[in-house]
Amino acid sequence: MQTATRTAFVRIVDTCLAEGASALLIAGDLFDGAQRSARTAAFLVEQLDRLRKAGIRVFYIRGNHDAENPVAGETALPDNVHTFDARGGKVQLAEDVWIHGVSFSGRHVPDSLLPRFDAPVPGAVNIAMLHTSLAGAEGHDVYAPCSVADLSAMGFDYWALGHVHRRQVHGAAPWIVMPGTPQGRDMGETGPKSATMLTLGPGGIGVEEIPTSAVEFVRHEMNVPQDGDDADLRADLRGALLKAVQGLVSDTGVVRLTLKAPGPRHWQILRDRDLWTETLHRLAADTGRLWLDRLDIVAAGAEPAGQGATDELARLMAQIRAEPGFAETCRLALEDLAAELPADRRRALLPDEDAAAALARALAEAGAEAMIARMKGAPD
Repeated sequence: MQTATRTAFVRIVDTCLAEGASALLIAGDLFDGAQRSARTAAFLVEQLDRLRKAGIRVFYIRGNHDAENPVAGETALPDNVHTFDARGGKVQLAEDVWIHGVSFSGRHVPDSLLPRFDAPVPGAVNIAMLHTSLAGAEGHDVYAPCSVADLSAMGFDYWALGHVHRRQVHGAAPWIVMPGTPQGRDMGETGPKSATMLTLGPGGIGVEEIPTSAVEFVRHEMNVPQDGDDADLRADLRGALLKAVQGLVSDTGVVRLTLKAPGPRHWQILRDRDLWTETLHRLAADTGRLWLDRLDIVAAGAEPAGQGATDELARLMAQIRAEPGFAETCRLALEDLAAELPADRRRALLPDEDAAAALARALAEAGAEAMIARMKGAPD
């Protein structure tokens, strides 16, 4: 995703240049984590220098990821970039426009940063930049907590927020905007991503969403009828992918498809998972804009308990998987296999003992399901 993220940033810079922007505001997490990359630093300086040559200023506050990234502290940014420090401050952008900001001083900021902001300048447009989780967001740790009511009471005209990756407009009087990430990272961040453009005029502040993402993550769920055949399913899959393409805002889509099929049809499709996965890869490639992330196959509705030999085997395998000794044996076997991997891949796959246990459990369940599918999905 690094290439797509860079493309998104280039699009932001291109828009600034095309619109003759006065400034670009970066509300934190310009860098991601502790990964050091001279290539990333060089790319960033190059893009910021494009803005410098056009007389466009950049205002930047450090977020939690910036605080732990060595490149963020070592890169000499062009002189058109003003980085606010953790003490806070304000900078005049135009005769009647001021930019306020406070950076993170470290990885964790458990307390509100609002007391560090200067008071708004009377008679001017005051724009404030803050990296915050607000009152909390699902999937995000609590950083610089505050409420929308707290922000509204501060007297600023616009709050440019960072941290939460999903775009949210929390208010328009004053504007309180979390623009989200300009490029989704994975299937947990579906849909097109964007930046926000502000226009200052006699009527106040105008806000416009600007598409930026090069790649869009898409989830699609499809019901499979019991009485259809494989040709029908291929046609339905082709139609589903074409529909996904029509809904794309970004250049390219990465799709995760879930098939919900009833009874015997579920087991037939599961038995032939590899075939259907390869079919989907080809159909997605044929669209010219889609890539398949994964195919999930789930049963439509609960299957009644059967009394046949296959059902009895399924129950027996479930009992074995539930035994603590079996789970531990699987975990140890997985760790032995992982020991053959390069160290960085091993750490990514099994960062801790809990991850090893969870992966071993998932593999055991998938193996049992595949075995049952071969029997239940066999031709009559």
